[in-house]
Amino acid sequence: MTHGNLLGPEPTRLPIDPAAAALEAGEDPADVAAANPASSLAWAILAENALAEKQAVAAYAYARTGYHRGLDLLRRNGWKGFGPIPWSHEPNRGVLRALAALLRAADAIGETDEVERIRDFLTESDPRAAAELGV
Repeated sequence: MTHGNLLGPEPTRLPIDPAAAALEAGEDPADVAAANPASSLAWAILAENALAEKQAVAAYAYARTGYHRGLDLLRRNGWKGFGPIPWSHEPNRGVLRALAALLRAADAIGETDEVERIRDFLTESDPRAAAELGV
């Protein structure tokens, strides 16, 4: 008889984001997001750029889109709503970056309850991600 992981679910490891190469090549994140709307990474970068430009509402919208696209992808890859999403697995970083951007954007517009929920989600997904992303 085979036994599952008694400590909790196995870590979720997402497939490579097809938009990652275009983003790494320096293509405009807005163009990449339009061509690859399921890419959490593209939306995360748009949110990060909007935050850097002090456009909190736009950042919130971009980050929320990346977060929801990430949830869809996580679920399609076996995630049950909890469990590790390791930062060390590069394709997971788009979702984790979208979460961090959502936290920052929510903070900027005064959504304190959401800030705490997202901080908990990010830390529970991978404490290293929270540390690497400074949240």
